[in-house]
Amino acid sequence: MPRFSVIVPAYKVQAYLEECLISVLDQSYPDLEVIAVDDWSPDACGAVIDEFAARDPRVRPLHLPENVGLGRARNAGLEQARGDYVLFLDGDDTLTPDALQDIADRLKETSEPDVLVFDYARTYWTGRTVRNRLSGVLSEQGPAPFRLDDRPGLLSLLMVVWNKAYRREFVEREGFTFPPGYYEDTPWTFPVLLTAETIATLDRVCVHYRQRRQGSILGSTSRRHFDVFDQYDRVFAHLDAHPELARWRPALFSRMVDHLATVFVRRGRLPRGSHGEFLRLARDHHRRHRVPGAPLRPRHLLVRFGAHRTFRLLSLASRLTRGTRRLAAAAARRSAAVALRAHYRLQLCLPLRADRAVFTTETGGRYGCNPAALESAFRRLFPRIRTAWIAGPEHHHTIPAATRRLRPGSAAYWTALARSRYLVHNADFGPRLVKRRGQILVQTRQGTPLKRMGLDLQDRPAAARDTDVTRMLRTADTWDYVVSGNRHSTLVWERVFPSRFTTLEYGLPRNDVFARSTSADVTRLRETFGIPADAVAVLYAPTCRDYRRGPRPGLDLERFLSRLGPRFVLLTRAHPSYGEPLTRATGGRLIDVSDHPSVESVCLAADALVTDFSSLMVDYANLDRPIVVYADDWEAYEATRGTCFDVRAFPPGAVARSEDELIDIFATGHWCGSRSTRLRAAFRERFCLYDDGRAAERIVRRVVLGENAELPSVVPPEGRHPVPSAATGLPAVPLAAVPAPGGPARVADRL
Repeated sequence: MPRFSVIVPAYKVQAYLEECLISVLDQSYPDLEVIAVDDWSPDACGAVIDEFAARDPRVRPLHLPENVGLGRARNAGLEQARGDYVLFLDGDDTLTPDALQDIADRLKETSEPDVLVFDYARTYWTGRTVRNRLSGVLSEQGPAPFRLDDRPGLLSLLMVVWNKAYRREFVEREGFTFPPGYYEDTPWTFPVLLTAETIATLDRVCVHYRQRRQGSILGSTSRRHFDVFDQYDRVFAHLDAHPELARWRPALFSRMVDHLATVFVRRGRLPRGSHGEFLRLARDHHRRHRVPGAPLRPRHLLVRFGAHRTFRLLSLASRLTRGTRRLAAAAARRSAAVALRAHYRLQLCLPLRADRAVFTTETGGRYGCNPAALESAFRRLFPRIRTAWIAGPEHHHTIPAATRRLRPGSAAYWTALARSRYLVHNADFGPRLVKRRGQILVQTRQGTPLKRMGLDLQDRPAAARDTDVTRMLRTADTWDYVVSGNRHSTLVWERVFPSRFTTLEYGLPRNDVFARSTSADVTRLRETFGIPADAVAVLYAPTCRDYRRGPRPGLDLERFLSRLGPRFVLLTRAHPSYGEPLTRATGGRLIDVSDHPSVESVCLAADALVTDFSSLMVDYANLDRPIVVYADDWEAYEATRGTCFDVRAFPPGAVARSEDELIDIFATGHWCGSRSTRLRAAFRERFCLYDDGRAAERIVRRVVLGENAELPSVVPPEGRHPVPSAATGLPAVPLAAVPAPGGPARVADRL
């Protein structure tokens, strides 16, 4: 008996059905069955279902002898369901990654409720994704499970069947089935929620609800929209048959009136000439099911009196009022913007303040990266210079107490940009910045350039996208100093941003923490992440892919972790540009650290790094811990983004070209072997020459004191003693036989 039965009815969705089924079968929670119902579809839906059934025994095909409609097709699947819980998914929608794992976890947390309600997001053909605006109703705070009386707001959600998981025993006991018709979800959803003894919520998007450009049922013009009347008659018949539910009649009456008004006013649903008939039927339903004392809104008056023309006039007046308010708000915003521009221009006329410095980063203003290290050095070395950090209010808690907080776009923000002598950024202050004579702008960048940057992207449209080269170069002309960690970075920055800045080849400030950290710091960080004391923590941190929209790991995380054995823990970190984790199945030996604000802290906690084209490998090499390069899509990456040099020819450790090779490298111990150590030493000599813990000090002294500044000498890599990994001294962990193409000889070749 599977945990989940996912019922997928299919009718004229051949273009989307494959993606739908893959989204279910590729779930990280595999204990499921898919009942794919071919509702006598005239296209290739039946063939697609049969192909999936031949490949995966979890798919159970069901071909109906005639077209019965969405509701009855679901009933046919429901009769075949064997899972503990039943989910419905339309053939053109998809489950989000790890959705079933999160649903299973929440069901367990809430003691197996009758119904679990989860969230969805609308996905448009343009690629835009918009989450349900009523997602706040699904908050997991408070006791759970509960009854509908405790959370009546659930009735305000969209009346659909596919945003819930239903305990099959509950559905069978109550005899719930779908009626025929266009709006078959309505007489299912309301009775189910009213009858359920236990309900729980999951505040997580589990379904992507496809908004088709053409061809959706609700977007079509048809008299079949009159079906909504029959469906609400069924809802109130259910209430009549269950007197104990009579208290819900006012709420359902209000929902009915809103629904009828929506069908009426939504353009393109009702055929021309049928609006008057629809209103007459709506008025009859209002009278038949009306509850004395029910609240009345303008829409309700439309249904109650059938006042078509009056409603149109009221709607026009309402639209005019809303339009006037929007125009007034826009005018106020424009006035504020004009006032701020005038304020900025005025501040530009006032003298610079030599004792002011402003810092920020491109990651939403969160305190971190190279600008944060320089800000700290400014305060430590030159306390007379007052520092400020630009960030939104949500990031103010990350800023040190001694540092002033500036909100982007505020008057104080523009004053600081206009009058501060020192401006420090790792990206761009924006086109409205006016660089003044006497201001010093320090561009720190965000690491060592391994992938192509700047002018090198001109022949890479997938990576450059809508980059304005002219503006990019104009911005580079405002830079006085560019921070560089090594000779490679210096040569790349000066070539791809051909401007008159001075390169400060002094090391990367953000890496200073690696030289200052202690074993106690490492132990504390590992405890924070939940890493067992005797575990070997491997950090998997791939860079972004310009040819992909979201973070899609090129590695089967569960398989990789299972083959490494019980002593290993896998930390996963998605590139910050994605804004979402690599996996949601976090906990135990698989821990996602994408949301942690400091990548340096994550590196300190890890005993080894697995990455691809990310500059993180250069930062991590300062710790002198094992690094494995996993580049399974080298050709695709080179074609779309490209690299500044072939890291495979000069790697910091072993190189894997496939998942099996990566597993083999760990299985044989080559990830931490002597050959890997020699490669890492040569890599550090080339890229980490200046990262001795005093890079920020050298940069700040040079920027503030000028060319005659006395700078700290550089400690060479062989003279440094980085904090050891928590796994130092652990022998290579032999794994069970792991299939790897080519055997040990191939591993030696890779090294």
